[in-house]
Amino acid sequence: MVVPVAELHMHIEGSLEPEQIYQLAERNRIDLPYRDIDDLRSRYEFTDLQSFLDLYFANMAVLRTAEDFADLTRAYFRRAAAAGVAHAEFFFNPQAHVARGVPLSAVLEGIMDAVSTSEREFSISSAAIAAVLRDQPVRGAEEMLAEIIRLQAPIVGLGLDSAEVGNPPSLFEDVFARARAEGLHVVAHAGEEGPPEYIWQALDLLGAERIDHGVRALEDPALVQRLVDEEIPLTVCPLSNVRLRVFDTLSEHPLRSMLELGLIVTVNSDDPAYFGGYVDDNFAGLEKELGLTESERDVLARNSIKASFASSARKAELLR
Repeated sequence: MVVPVAELHMHIEGSLEPEQIYQLAERNRIDLPYRDIDDLRSRYEFTDLQSFLDLYFANMAVLRTAEDFADLTRAYFRRAAAAGVAHAEFFFNPQAHVARGVPLSAVLEGIMDAVSTSEREFSISSAAIAAVLRDQPVRGAEEMLAEIIRLQAPIVGLGLDSAEVGNPPSLFEDVFARARAEGLHVVAHAGEEGPPEYIWQALDLLGAERIDHGVRALEDPALVQRLVDEEIPLTVCPLSNVRLRVFDTLSEHPLRSMLELGLIVTVNSDDPAYFGGYVDDNFAGLEKELGLTESERDVLARNSIKASFASSARKAELLR
């Protein structure tokens, strides 16, 4: 790829590969509920978002210490660098770890240790986005954000993820208002399994600067026009969409139609350890199944850099 890529939609816990799950389990003396690593791999067949989340959260049990989170994050950077990623903005789920008795300070210490050295070690500039678990009580989101602010965590933004259906963005309007007041960027998962209305809410009520997924926007022409007019980027995850049955096959994915409509689309891996690949795997699949061209790949790469929260100088450097 001529232009390097920025990855803007990746959950760091979703890069926890089976081999690393077993390594961390041994380190932390945790008995896993699987016969062996092949038994674990056999469970990576999902019928919908919730079936994935059940395994995703279960496997987080091996993450206990700052060292664990640093190792996890560095492992992602290493693989992302091989995939051509030059800038990464990834999610992490503080509530999921605190609920297991892991101090938020340990989570942040490990992740930020890796972030602080990502350019030197991997030639990847990076930033972390704390994501609200939308299927948990609003109070938990409020407490999580308050603690992040108290700790003066060097994160770049606040996101909204987890089980979408029945958990509209409107529930978290006040939480995101405080995030914006604190100077954080705001993004939100919307329009993956949830309806286009959730995208409207993410824009109007949360002030979202990017929409994560957003593929169901195509069902609402007025929404598509707004996204085009306001240049709101969509962080699309093709392999994820297929593995979670949003689309049956990659050949049915509307990514090319989205580009033709003028939407600012980017390609991302979401939870690469679970969904069959990293950014390069997503591009390879799109090339094979959709006939993605070199010029289209160039547009997608440039979109990703422009849609990032990197500094103007870093964007210019990457686009050059």
